[in-house]
Amino acid sequence: MVFKVSTVSTSPIDGQKPGTSGLRKKVKVFKQPNYLENFVQATFNALTAEKVKGATLVVSGDGRYYSKDAVQIIIKMAAANGVRRVWVGKNTLLSTPAVSAVIRERSGADGSKATGAFILTASHNPGGPTEDFGIKYNMENGGPAPESITDKIYENTKTIKEYPIAQDLPNVDISAVGVTSFEGPEGKFDVEVFDSADDYVKLMKSIFDFEAIRKLLSSPKFTFCYDALHGVAGAYAHRIFVEELGAQESALLNCTPKEDFGGGHPDPNLTYAKELVARMGLGKSDTGGEPPEFGAAADGDADRNMILGKRFFVTPSDSVAIIAANAIGAIPYFSSGLKGVARSMPTSAALDVVAKSLNLRFFEVPTGWKFFGNLMDAGMCSVCGEESFGTGSDHIREKDGIWAVLAWMSILAHKNKGNIDGNAKLVSVEDIVRQHWATYGRHYYTRYDYENVDAGKAKELMEHLVKLQSSIPEVNKIVKGIRSDVASVASADEFEYKDPVDGSISKHQGIRYLFEDGSRLVFRLSGTGSEGATIRLYIEQYEKDASKTGRESQEALSPLVDLALKLSKMEEFTGRSAPTVIT
Repeated sequence: MVFKVSTVSTSPIDGQKPGTSGLRKKVKVFKQPNYLENFVQATFNALTAEKVKGATLVVSGDGRYYSKDAVQIIIKMAAANGVRRVWVGKNTLLSTPAVSAVIRERSGADGSKATGAFILTASHNPGGPTEDFGIKYNMENGGPAPESITDKIYENTKTIKEYPIAQDLPNVDISAVGVTSFEGPEGKFDVEVFDSADDYVKLMKSIFDFEAIRKLLSSPKFTFCYDALHGVAGAYAHRIFVEELGAQESALLNCTPKEDFGGGHPDPNLTYAKELVARMGLGKSDTGGEPPEFGAAADGDADRNMILGKRFFVTPSDSVAIIAANAIGAIPYFSSGLKGVARSMPTSAALDVVAKSLNLRFFEVPTGWKFFGNLMDAGMCSVCGEESFGTGSDHIREKDGIWAVLAWMSILAHKNKGNIDGNAKLVSVEDIVRQHWATYGRHYYTRYDYENVDAGKAKELMEHLVKLQSSIPEVNKIVKGIRSDVASVASADEFEYKDPVDGSISKHQGIRYLFEDGSRLVFRLSGTGSEGATIRLYIEQYEKDASKTGRESQEALSPLVDLALKLSKMEEFTGRSAPTVIT
């Protein structure tokens, strides 16, 4: 079929500034006339000609509501902009890590390689007609667009007057694998629908020892549960855990991807992954029966993960530190060593201690996976993580939830080499974590999220905290007046990062209060919500004494929590007596 290109007149729409995770708004906002089209064209205009004309682009996402409509719109606009071919995951489904893998690893039948991708996701935010939608652009390295590109996109949204679109191009059937070819003013245009899992599964099999994991899963002593929270991870769970690794079908929970995530909140934490939490023996009431040895969950686009043992929660900060400490022995991909490790600034310093002990290069970066990507592209970092349930490595340029689960399975398989057969007791998730604390010390850690706070009030709270930092002696007077049992503040600042690769400087990345005993309070405004502001408060207490690493986290952190809420005047500014979520 031959298609024509028409030009549609438009005008700028306010509020199209992409954050570190792209543009996220309510579905009703995206459905406004020209809203999605303006942003897509602003993105095409921000790219160099060779990344558009004659290029190959990936367009897919987590399958949330409005994805099917958005994919067809982007296909028509890609055709009109001179793109040569578009690759789409079957039923629009590709996890964010799988998109990164496809960009980096996949070759078309004619040897074509993707130069970028539009990813349709609002990550861990709810989906459905009244909920959230999102879009972001990833570059040829498989990672999120850098600020230089997102700034151009935003500037373009403020001046856009028209966009080309192939309106007469029929909708492509995205439910069946195959190639649909068209002819346009600039020649051939193909849309290839491909299996969502093939490339990603192949990559995972090149990283991990699937045979060792399969042996662990075959043991009657080892039980396992994986909850996809009805997100896109379900498109990979059956293939990897059941078909490749031999787990029972009954080990999979909520693994059918749904446009509205089954009405749930696809955020893998103790608050929202209720069914898994109950099954793992961590619910408020006893569900009866023995919990599985190992449990894990994913978010909507499968880049985040939660790791659980039997009646035991592993903090994301501990998780990345434990993966780094065991990677060389347990994961074949890392057998020749780690190039370095990195964490986001709000993440606990557990990884720092491992890096120092193993003599590894260590980096503390702002929140946003692109900062890790720069280090990885420069060959400076192998394993990295964020406290917000994101963990990954240099195999791709996004965080990767299923990778983290396979990393933990690999560590469990490695630790249990001699225990799988016979009557020997298995080394559990809890055993591994407690042994880690005995070796490296424990970083008691919690995060309080205050969601959908009035943006003006949130800004006032942050300004109050910055103002306090002008005099450390004055801060310490206030601290001691609130809690005499808390160490003195050694320093306080707004975190600023100079990228060691490109020299770029990122300012205002969070407010820090650093205490003399290694404890920390961090306050940050998050841009991952679709409306209002989210205040994140991070509280960390370091304990080196092995005899004191077994305390309840709530008890150990209680003095610092009390101090943080009173120092920040949280209730006064936000009107909230309690956070929305505690992790």
